[in-house]
Amino acid sequence: MNETDFNILWMGNHPKPDILRNLQSYQKVNHFPRSYEITRKDRLYKNIEAMQRSKGLRNLDFIPQTFLLPSESRELLTAHFRYRGPWIVKPKASSRGRGIYIVNSPEKILTDESVIVAQYINNPLLVDGHKCDLRLYVAVTNYDPLLIYLYEEGLVRFATVKYDGGNQYVWNPCMHLCNYSINKFHVDYVKSEDPDAEDVGHKWTLSALLRHLRSIGQDTEQLMQRIEDIIIKSILATASGIVSGVKQFVKHPETCFELFGFDILIDDTLKPWLLEVNLTPSLGCDSPLDVRLKSALIADLLTLVGIPAVDPMLRPQSMHLNRSLANPTKRMAGYRRVQSAETLAHKKKSVGKSNIIKGGLSSEQQRIVASAKAQFERRGGFVRIFPSPKSWEIYSQYLDTSTGIPIVSDPLGPGRIPQSVTTNHNLMLHEQLFPAANRNTGFVIPEVTLDRLSRYERYERALVKGHKQSLDRGDSKENMDVDTHKYKNLVMKSMQEGNTLSPGEARKAFGLYLGHILRKISQSNADPACCDLVMKFLQQSSSNLRTPFLFTLPSSKLSDKDRAAITAKQLSDFLHLYNRETELYADTVDRPCTVPNRLFQKFLAAAGEEDLDDVLILQTQLYKCAHSFLGRSGFAGSLRGPNLLCSLPHITSRVYSNAATTEQCKCTQSSTRTTKAPRT
Repeated sequence: MNETDFNILWMGNHPKPDILRNLQSYQKVNHFPRSYEITRKDRLYKNIEAMQRSKGLRNLDFIPQTFLLPSESRELLTAHFRYRGPWIVKPKASSRGRGIYIVNSPEKILTDESVIVAQYINNPLLVDGHKCDLRLYVAVTNYDPLLIYLYEEGLVRFATVKYDGGNQYVWNPCMHLCNYSINKFHVDYVKSEDPDAEDVGHKWTLSALLRHLRSIGQDTEQLMQRIEDIIIKSILATASGIVSGVKQFVKHPETCFELFGFDILIDDTLKPWLLEVNLTPSLGCDSPLDVRLKSALIADLLTLVGIPAVDPMLRPQSMHLNRSLANPTKRMAGYRRVQSAETLAHKKKSVGKSNIIKGGLSSEQQRIVASAKAQFERRGGFVRIFPSPKSWEIYSQYLDTSTGIPIVSDPLGPGRIPQSVTTNHNLMLHEQLFPAANRNTGFVIPEVTLDRLSRYERYERALVKGHKQSLDRGDSKENMDVDTHKYKNLVMKSMQEGNTLSPGEARKAFGLYLGHILRKISQSNADPACCDLVMKFLQQSSSNLRTPFLFTLPSSKLSDKDRAAITAKQLSDFLHLYNRETELYADTVDRPCTVPNRLFQKFLAAAGEEDLDDVLILQTQLYKCAHSFLGRSGFAGSLRGPNLLCSLPHITSRVYSNAATTEQCKCTQSSTRTTKAPRT
């Protein structure tokens, strides 16, 4: 990748230091270095725990009591004798609800690997009997000075099964977990198809929930104040390592920005609890409501950070561009070319004020103030929660007095402050943005009151209506059927002539096939026998993945639809890992004696479940094994039943008939002449 051929780099994981060091002044990346300090569950808890010791538990009592296993097993047992469970177990670095389960006692934790065990909040807020949690979108555009924005709209996710706090129901994730990635597989999950319906089904908007709570007499303003407080304190508790990384790896200020996904649970006293913070929260859209919210979120985020209008193709011929970008005034003028539609009407009114900078500031301080003001004018649907008129009064106790950088005392040594920091940018920016808030008077400052009122009104206003647009490209079903039939015949003819599927081709086909099976068992009329076959397959194949995959057999006490939902979720998790490992088998050139890759890609583009079934069965019949798509767990054996699904538990089993144990598969014979038949 040429380092000058893009304006914005959007990554799903953490950028490496070399990428950060080589970014130009007009380029942006959607992550800060070391942002895992807040997005990894273990680091988040340890950072907040350190600040609790430093500033007092009473000021940071918003995260459930948490333990890291196996190192804190003894402390967990001690807490269990006092609290008596239940406990929620999570992998320390996972997402989408993968690997999460609930236990009544620490003795029931299923693994010796490193996990997070947290106290389960057993008195959640219920709406019509269902548990819910919030997904809130938080943008951080700078860490020194700290600039935090909360998007005015968020998502409310509901569990599908009505809540019952009795221990006999502790094994039902569709009752206790609100993750969309879990509940979407339940047949009772309701997905609204109306983009204007914000309080229908199992996914609402934040504003719809707030309006509902206000209608039953709840104080929603206080609730949002508490949520803002949690967000700010969480970022403060985890900021020192990130600031240090920025000073070490980032050449240009404002190169990095971050969109975090905060997951908040509200209990029945309307107290919010922080569950976790997600790196690169999902922007996928599975409903019209998702499209409305997330399209506005993305547009406002890119407008907020201000992508400079720079043509990189002209850069080598126009070296004066570097000098113009280095000039703070010209740079901010370039940023203002990108405007949010919501703030265009206020441009004339605000542009005069944005150029008035208090005397006595250095050029760097002037740049910081001008950037913060211009950014605020581009905020769109984002609400700036730090700094605010009252933020210095409330949160200055968490900042270093000389540098203004958030600092947490490390129990093993002194707090971490980058040595290069000599100026208190947070204090300077607060004084410049809110001069009225610094007056020592005995009166309520009108600016502070108006700011608070306008902020909380925005959280409850309805989502702006979007536009419906068909994505149908007009491809006729008849033409697609003809193409599928044509390419399927060509692939099968190639295989019958002596060619085989390469490991990459076979795995891609099997991954698509499992995707069809996943959709089948997620339907309301799913066959319980089909779910049983999938469970047997997962039991026998889970150990074949490179990444450990823990399969948990659903309880027999569950209803068929609950068992189907849990099975579908585990198949989804298996498929996620399987497809990720399939990327290691990418075929860049055709291998000898294999189906041409280009032909097979055309087949995959339109293949249905039956087409994939036929090709994979032919592969297994011709080579008497499923090694190519199941690895070494795909032992030789006879196919059973009308389709591949019925055979999966048998071709992945180590128990064979006498004929199967004596007959060696052809793929093994072709690769080596000395390999012995597998042992029984």
